[in-house]
Amino acid sequence: MPTVDIDPDELRELTGKDEKGDEELKEDLFGLGLEFEGRTEDGEFELEFAPDRLDRLSVEGVARSLSYQYGDSRGVHVPSTNKPDWTIQVDESVPEERPYVTGAVIRDVDLDEESLDSLIQLQEKLHATMGRKRAKGAIGIHDLTMLKGRAATEGNPTIDYVGVEPDGDRFVPLDSDAELTPAEVLEEHPTGETYADLVSEYERYPAIYDDIGLFSFPPVINGRRTEVSTDSRDLFVEMTGTDQWTIDRMLNIVCYALAARGATLEEVTIEYPDHEIVRPDLSTKEKTVAHDRIETILGIELAPDEVIDLAERSGLEAAKEEGDDGDLVYEVTIPPYRVDVLHPLDVIDDLGRAYGFNELEPKYPDVGTVGGRHERSRLERSVREQLVGLGFEDLLNFHMISEEENYERVDVEPDADVYGGGKPATIKGPYSEDFTMLRTWVTPSLLMVLERNTHRAYPQDLAEIGFTAEVDESENTGIAERRRVGAVLASHEAGYEDAKARLQALCRRFDVDLETPPTEHPTFISGRTASVVIDGEEVGVIGEVHPKVLVEHDLEVPVSGFEFDLAALQ
Repeated sequence: MPTVDIDPDELRELTGKDEKGDEELKEDLFGLGLEFEGRTEDGEFELEFAPDRLDRLSVEGVARSLSYQYGDSRGVHVPSTNKPDWTIQVDESVPEERPYVTGAVIRDVDLDEESLDSLIQLQEKLHATMGRKRAKGAIGIHDLTMLKGRAATEGNPTIDYVGVEPDGDRFVPLDSDAELTPAEVLEEHPTGETYADLVSEYERYPAIYDDIGLFSFPPVINGRRTEVSTDSRDLFVEMTGTDQWTIDRMLNIVCYALAARGATLEEVTIEYPDHEIVRPDLSTKEKTVAHDRIETILGIELAPDEVIDLAERSGLEAAKEEGDDGDLVYEVTIPPYRVDVLHPLDVIDDLGRAYGFNELEPKYPDVGTVGGRHERSRLERSVREQLVGLGFEDLLNFHMISEEENYERVDVEPDADVYGGGKPATIKGPYSEDFTMLRTWVTPSLLMVLERNTHRAYPQDLAEIGFTAEVDESENTGIAERRRVGAVLASHEAGYEDAKARLQALCRRFDVDLETPPTEHPTFISGRTASVVIDGEEVGVIGEVHPKVLVEHDLEVPVSGFEFDLAALQ
């Protein structure tokens, strides 16, 4: 889970709760879903947070949530904005791979070392999450006094978002004293080398100019001329990306954080070749939530005024209305910085947190049946016990994974006709590039664990009974869901025979017939790979992992393993 570093003293200052001790603060933060993971070397709280609440990536966002929890703030707050004085003009030469830009002017901000560090942390955390490591959105923050806008016909100072030749104009990037072309930045600058893959294939590179010259090379690095310091009082925030909605939402989060420091927000006009927009877009949105559903989900009875009160204490606003069928519903207003509210259940979750989940009284469900373990669960438990008895360490990995881990790093093509090569069930709007799809097989997850444990002693024998999914039009839902048994053996002597011996022992325990006819699979060594056939049905694969897959995972010992469908043991 992602973490954010928060100075408890700064948190007390921003919330006005100087009397709260560290332990009490930790309890209050836990009530928001922020778990204390320890302290940094500088004594800051390291907090683990839900990756959907990106408005809490800074101390300002956490302080805002606490203020609502304490009852010091209520309802939806939308900061006021001044009319635009600056314009970003988008040229037709901008690379089509990165066509969108947004921006805002921030005036009268008071930056000290702590607030500047918080701003930098927010910038980098947004890059890592919504920005997908800058691939989908990248943030540039500049000292406005160092910019000279080009004169425009409307009178507003204008800067230009353009596409430039890789060996075009020179500029001095951050953390450098030398003038470099964009191409030289990618080759010679450490930050350029890190993010070179994002733009290296472009014919023209994205760049932002003022009347003096090039000052930003998104999404790679800003120029040194406009570097922000504690002396900066007026800022220019620009963001470029592949999706207007994403960078606009990122901008809102940054604007709210700076407004919490007392800054004044000023709009910026964005002139595209065919249309014009004004940003930041601080408009609210609405969600309709039924009263009956709130009570059903939370399991409590609430008066309408209580629901409205809970909404206001969550930073929302709710108004009673009559639904189409005459039932009581609420039109709930969502503030601009809440990018996570996609469904009425997200609103109900906020109401429950405001009520206090610890305040909910447990009660028996009103049903006339007695619960018991499902037959599939019994089978899983039995297989798990046998695997542990065979010397495996039982694992429970995430069901979600990235296309790179599930396919590329194990040399499997998506939708390939091999075990684990099914068509992926992808997530439409993932918050992290590390979790973009449901895994199609278990073995990549086990190899990832081995990769992270190269510092531990061998042998490492790992097993997991896990959920997998792949697109299958023959299923009613369009998705085939399966439970699969995966196991790997990593040691200096691990071989095909070791994996097969463990698999044979497991199959004997469940009284099924096992056959292992030779087969080919790109993840495993040719000639050391076989299909797993149980009771005459091909249900899996077994073999020695191919050396190029081992190298890809930084593994220096042989690895063998097997994987098959759990249902084959029934």
